[in-house]
Amino acid sequence: MKEFKIGANDAGQRLDRFLAKAVPLLPASLSQKYIRLKRVKVNGKGSSRDYRLQSGDQLQLYINDEFFETPKAENAYLTVSSPKLNIVYEDENLLLVDKRPGLAVHPHDGAEYGKTLIDHIQAYLYAKGEWKPREEHSFTPALCNRIDRNTGGIVIAAKNAEALRILNQKVADREIEKRYLCLVHGRPSPAEGKLEGFLFKDAKQNRVYITKQSQPGSRTAVTLYKTLETRGGLSLVECELVTGRTHQIRAQFAAAGHPLYGDGKYGKSDKQQPYQALYSYRLRFAFRTPAGLLQYLDGREYQVKDVYFLKDFRDQGGR
Repeated sequence: MKEFKIGANDAGQRLDRFLAKAVPLLPASLSQKYIRLKRVKVNGKGSSRDYRLQSGDQLQLYINDEFFETPKAENAYLTVSSPKLNIVYEDENLLLVDKRPGLAVHPHDGAEYGKTLIDHIQAYLYAKGEWKPREEHSFTPALCNRIDRNTGGIVIAAKNAEALRILNQKVADREIEKRYLCLVHGRPSPAEGKLEGFLFKDAKQNRVYITKQSQPGSRTAVTLYKTLETRGGLSLVECELVTGRTHQIRAQFAAAGHPLYGDGKYGKSDKQQPYQALYSYRLRFAFRTPAGLLQYLDGREYQVKDVYFLKDFRDQGGR
């Protein structure tokens, strides 16, 4: 239990608005619930959320200690009152989540605490009782792969330390195959093939450049692609990353003269397409080495139910 004495500077505020400032990790929905359940008392009695605090009031808060901590990346999940996840697959070891475009995966991608994919995943597992941070010494549920903020698709999250170790290794060893769908301008020629080059990352500009010759700091970039359909000046292309570099698909198709639809960084933006039309839509576990407690996943394949840009693309006249 925590207790607050209301001073002159806090007097006049509604009770619920004071709680939002005094206990920033407490979600608004949970704050309202605690007020209704009288776990928030004013001068020893239950109160309403719109009660105007008075100087000298004593607040007693019967709220878990973790809500009184300082907001930071490690506890941002506490601010998520209603986790929103599109779950593709889940078991006791991992989650496969279909991330929507526009959602950052981590706070350091420029998003606020409590508004990232990992925050929603941790809040979801915390609410289910599958993750009890107070009982853990160091482990927190974590992501095993990343997707750009404005790209959608499957992200893998590990629920325990052993699964995290195995999945990170399988990602590094390329034993998890990922397929992407994208819309590009024009018609790639040949219709099926390989994009190869060297990718150089300019961290200051947060973009990459493709060159034919190696240069200091550059890395090889290889993408396999297959054109599936062409309609209205756009082509639907399936891609497989042989290497996994930053912005690889976007930069390589732009360098080949076929920038992605809606990609303002490597092509041109489009009012009809707020994000680059790129989606990590299919994932397959293809283990070449033992996978320990995750061996049961070998050979399994998962696919998202919907790729948001496909309907508009197919509504165009085909050719």
